[in-house]
Amino acid sequence: MGGNKYPSIFNDVLGPIMRGPSSSHSAASVRIGRMARDLMDGNIREVLVEFDPKGSLATTHESQGSDMGLFAGFLGWEADDERLPEYKDAVKEAGLEIQIKINNIEVKHPNTYKLTLKNENELHEIVAISTGGGMIEIIEIDHMEVSMIGDCYETLIYTEGNNLLEFLQSKEFLSDSIGTIETKQKFIEIKGKHFLEKESLTTLKQKFPKAIIKMIDPVLPILSSNDVKVPFTTCEDMLQYNKDKQWDLWKLAVHYESMRGNISFEEVFTKMKKIISIMRESIQTGIKGTNFADRILGFQSGKFKTQLERKNLLDGGILNQIIVCITAMMEIKSSLGVIVAAPTAGACGTIPGALIGATSVMNLSNTELTQAMFAAGMIGVFISQKGTFSAEIGGCQAECGSASGMAAAGLVTLKNGTIKQVIDAASMALQNSFGMVCDPVANRVEVPCLGKNVMAASNALACANMALADYDVVIPLDEVIEAMDQVGRSIAHELKCTALGGLSITRTSREIEERLKSK
Repeated sequence: MGGNKYPSIFNDVLGPIMRGPSSSHSAASVRIGRMARDLMDGNIREVLVEFDPKGSLATTHESQGSDMGLFAGFLGWEADDERLPEYKDAVKEAGLEIQIKINNIEVKHPNTYKLTLKNENELHEIVAISTGGGMIEIIEIDHMEVSMIGDCYETLIYTEGNNLLEFLQSKEFLSDSIGTIETKQKFIEIKGKHFLEKESLTTLKQKFPKAIIKMIDPVLPILSSNDVKVPFTTCEDMLQYNKDKQWDLWKLAVHYESMRGNISFEEVFTKMKKIISIMRESIQTGIKGTNFADRILGFQSGKFKTQLERKNLLDGGILNQIIVCITAMMEIKSSLGVIVAAPTAGACGTIPGALIGATSVMNLSNTELTQAMFAAGMIGVFISQKGTFSAEIGGCQAECGSASGMAAAGLVTLKNGTIKQVIDAASMALQNSFGMVCDPVANRVEVPCLGKNVMAASNALACANMALADYDVVIPLDEVIEAMDQVGRSIAHELKCTALGGLSITRTSREIEERLKSK
């Protein structure tokens, strides 16, 4: 099983469906917490959570939602659960004892969670990382190296018997549902399309009565198998693949996702339409107004919309409607409303704001919007393949920069541009985004995040028109993504969502943070 080699539009790019404020913090930690809960058979009594002082979570775990998401996962909640704002009360009511410590745990990834889980009968340890945009990887269980991204059914069998592996690999026991079987020092790990059948489990328990079996459910919407196949992995490969087909980018995206997830075209379209429906509802709700105590900005979208209607703003054409939509979406995120991380929560306004805003002004259909969203998703797959959506790894260029390239592709699709123009627009938009830092004011994903989403969409709109006018892109998309990743990794640690540099450490930022804490 190896789904993380091949990004999925619905796993890695457009999703998860969640409540704010941060996908790499709150949504990813929900998934880590849910898998930890399964390892403990749903019975967690005590948890020690450790963060490294050199990582990003030491300074942001509370304000950006890591605690909220992780604790919710321990309780078995989803990332869009309406109870999330009341997570502290729920933890007390459940009788969970959770301790958080900042310790030197020698991590290699800035978003590392080390969990020690206890109940009356057992103790387990997990080391997990948030890899960006709500994606995760459990890299260690009980000091044994593993790689679990939540894209399959995981069974761990703890036993001291020497014949277990031979038994599991026998023809009588193997089935199509079993992908790979790996032997660790303390347990055997089975990755599968399904859990073992009941009859197989019964036979296993009878033959190995001392075996302890742990079953961990997948947390991603698109599952993987041992024989995952995709038609291409880079933009250059895709163009070669498309030579005899001459498909639009959106159709190539549907084809890719259908093969990647082993699902029908119809199911791929159904999933995308659901995502768009949630995005539309989020924007509409945001425009009506939101209220939330623990945030910096108030009802900005209402102010902009009012002045736009009164014709008191400069003539921005289609861009002004895009700004309204982006602002409304960001306000929903900051008030813990339901959003789609696209590709992250911090950048959740750019793509839907640009594409839904443009669609409304251009009087286009939902089908045309869906096609544009697929084109954006395909660009996101290429970014995910060679780069990152994690601000902790690549700064804000990994979030809003990536979203700008994706939105540019979607906007050209709305105007029926050629596949070359679609890809060129994405390449230009990404080229213009290099070096964007992540320095949230008061440790909240609001300022300058709102402005950067607007800037990302403005850049996307400009690059879309430049591509439609056949400007020379110069550098191909694949090379741009590789260069972008190199630049992102070279940005100073203090400027990658650690709240240790830039606007985060201004006097006003510190004052706002203290004021919000006092509430």
